Amino acid sequence: MKREFNITGVCVRNMHYMADTTQQMNEIYERLIGRGKYFSVLGGRQFGKTTTINHLTKMIQNDENYLLIRTSFEGIGSTIYENEKTFSTGFLMNLYYKTELQNKPVAEIFKEASKEMQDFETLSKFITKFSKQQNKKIVLIIDEVDKSLNNQIFLSFLGMLRDKYLLRNQGIDFTFHSIALAGVHDIKTIKIKIAEGEEEKFNSPWNIAADFDIDLSFHPHQIVSLLDDFLTENPDVTIPRKEIAEKIYFYTYGYPFLVSLMCKTIHEKIIYKREDKNWHLKDVETAFKMIIRGSYSTALFDSISKNMYNNKKLYNLISDILIENKKINFILNVPAILFASAHSIIREENNKCVIHNRIFEQRIFDMMLVQMQLDNHFIEVPLHNLYYEDNGDIKMSYILLRFQQFMKEEYSHKDKKFIEREGRLIFLSYLKPIINGKGYAFKENIVGEERRMDIAIAHNEKRYVIELKIWHGDKYHKDGLQQLSDYLDIYSLKKGSLLIFNFNKNKQYKDEIIKFKDKEIFTVWT
Repeated sequence: MKREFNITGVCVRNMHYMADTTQQMNEIYERLIGRGKYFSVLGGRQFGKTTTINHLTKMIQNDENYLLIRTSFEGIGSTIYENEKTFSTGFLMNLYYKTELQNKPVAEIFKEASKEMQDFETLSKFITKFSKQQNKKIVLIIDEVDKSLNNQIFLSFLGMLRDKYLLRNQGIDFTFHSIALAGVHDIKTIKIKIAEGEEEKFNSPWNIAADFDIDLSFHPHQIVSLLDDFLTENPDVTIPRKEIAEKIYFYTYGYPFLVSLMCKTIHEKIIYKREDKNWHLKDVETAFKMIIRGSYSTALFDSISKNMYNNKKLYNLISDILIENKKINFILNVPAILFASAHSIIREENNKCVIHNRIFEQRIFDMMLVQMQLDNHFIEVPLHNLYYEDNGDIKMSYILLRFQQFMKEEYSHKDKKFIEREGRLIFLSYLKPIINGKGYAFKENIVGEERRMDIAIAHNEKRYVIELKIWHGDKYHKDGLQQLSDYLDIYSLKKGSLLIFNFNKNKQYKDEIIKFKDKEIFTVWT
């Protein structure tokens, strides 16, 4: 049976096509495990943490210098957290069950020791004795630690391991050579609530941990390796590997799950329908359209939606970045930024917060549009053929003029703050049903500080560029024209559009064609 592109659970070599992550794995192994570091393997949901841990496990098991102990706190009941005795006993019995099949003698040591546990002091003494008796360096890996982070007993356990690490480095204790904790949150800076009604505060039971700055995302050359792995079982298929990989990276920014989802969509939902089984560059864009239109209800997308709806500060942060185009400094000690970064919803670019990838942007856009409709902030506009040319292309100038009239009729009574906050989302809501059948729109990241947003539209195999901005006077207007001209050059376009939201009392609803250098820019004020 042929392998497949995996989008559920851990990747397994004999079941799934896999990218070459040798470079990242060697870096983790040599720089962290080899140097005896304590660290956390971090990444958002379905970012490849467990697959990374599996690779790391095999590398350690194949090295005769190490003794690997791996466990997980997933599925453990709440009784283990009652006190130090129940935790110490439960922890060792958990190690026994997880080690029994691979190393029966070591597992029996854990089982016997569990009978003598009274508190963390006795557990600490056992770890010291056990470490001294082994003639190998002991590596402890704990997966799914997020499920235990809101519990003081577990944090005290980490604190005990931290203290033993410090004493070991002073030459007065024996303990684990290296410890890896896998989870979403950075345990060094996790914000927790210890007791009901108690104020949230930062706790650092793991402040001795090394920074995990190894990028687990797939870069274009690794996506090429994933496609190469696919071609080993499909030698009759032709793929322009480099071009396809770069386009997939353009939409996913290397998010491992999304890379696999794109490939799986092309292979299983697009290619199978036609006689030509070769991959073409346009197939990537087709896959992108299918994914952003909500064809997939995955745990990843559901998790993002749930977190945003349940966390108002997170929702506002994402809205400020995505809709308001605010330039927010990437500072991880701000709780909302830390949370969004830990869940890989945002990333850092030029020291600013940006949405992690274009697929997330589109899915979040759609979520916010639906919410806006539910809140009765958007009046649905009926579609008609006047929006389109005879060949199906959209009439961008006509669309902007109709939007101008729409804003004048439906939103002129709204206050300035509402329009300034929601104007871009209103336009995208207006635009979405017009292009939804054959296209999509996405926001480009802007380096400058002005409050502007560049929207690139792909429709009917053509590109259109619209800049949305708030009017701040002639100087900013001229700067904006230059920036839009530069952006049009990226797509080799000579025509673009500019939509200006003007909040002056004596504003005019007007339009004009501006000749700027070698460009023709249709400009509408609303």
